Amino acid sequence: MPQFDLPLDELRRYRPDLAEPDDFDSFWEKTLSEARQYELDARFERVELPLRGVRVFDVAFAGFGGHPVKGWLVLPAGAEGEGSESLPVVVEYIGYGGGRGLPHMHLLWAAAGFAHFVMDTRGQGSGGWAQGDTPDPVGSGPAHPGFMTRGIEDPHDYYYRRLYVDAVRAVEAARSHPLVDETKVAVLGVSQGGGLALAVGGLVPDLAAVMADVPFLCDFPRATTLTDRLPYSEIGAYLKARRGGQERVFQTLSYFDGVHFAARGRAPALFSAALQDMTCPPSTVFAAYNAYTGTERSMEVYAFNDHEGGGPYQQGVQLRWVQQYLRS
Repeated sequence: MPQFDLPLDELRRYRPDLAEPDDFDSFWEKTLSEARQYELDARFERVELPLRGVRVFDVAFAGFGGHPVKGWLVLPAGAEGEGSESLPVVVEYIGYGGGRGLPHMHLLWAAAGFAHFVMDTRGQGSGGWAQGDTPDPVGSGPAHPGFMTRGIEDPHDYYYRRLYVDAVRAVEAARSHPLVDETKVAVLGVSQGGGLALAVGGLVPDLAAVMADVPFLCDFPRATTLTDRLPYSEIGAYLKARRGGQERVFQTLSYFDGVHFAARGRAPALFSAALQDMTCPPSTVFAAYNAYTGTERSMEVYAFNDHEGGGPYQQGVQLRWVQQYLRS
């Protein structure tokens, strides 16, 4: 597959003129305030597994609307002994269509000596690659199959309002565990997970690090007109049937654009982009990267990869990069 987007030198300068809602900050302040009216009620239940190197906990906490959200907490073996030091924690968000899966799918970060909190994704996890265990009890009006258009006529009803709140509450749940160092929290994810990490980076001011790989949910106006690949094409299919709804739909999406959250990020951030990525076009990733205002930022570029991006190579970069922020 050839490179189809802007040349790399133009990507490094690409800054779209995106309309940001005047009430963007107040919308999210009110949304999070409403969510925090519900007790977090984070619970960690030990799971016995034939894994010698880790200890696993089945997690439940109250997300948007007080709805129960599942997760895993994976700790290095021996972290629970008397006198154990608190651990830095990596909070991970899952890619589109996936759920938290099974515990043995999440061993990397505990093997590196970190606590690892994996958030399940409400309503997702039946796409065939990673099961989910968190329902989304909120309905919506007419929508194209998938999640991108659920409640898209109004930002208060939009699916991703619920998911972004869940992601913030996941950080709060991770911090509530007695073995977690609440001052050393990194968030990460690939694709949808990367978009969630950017959103949390803009909503939680005191993170230690943000790692967003080939992030989804960025620069919606360009993404939805540049690629016909799912999931962005769900929005186009919806508008194809609902002619005249474009202005309202993109007004809703402007409250959820990773570019706007990047402009509010403060923690050091590591991005990645793949120049042949037809799912999350590289210009949309660079739009968020170039808007990022944190103390430090860096970008890994994979010139010949599609949406798989750097895969395990990027994980290796992350393992080395994050040490300076979680071990110091």
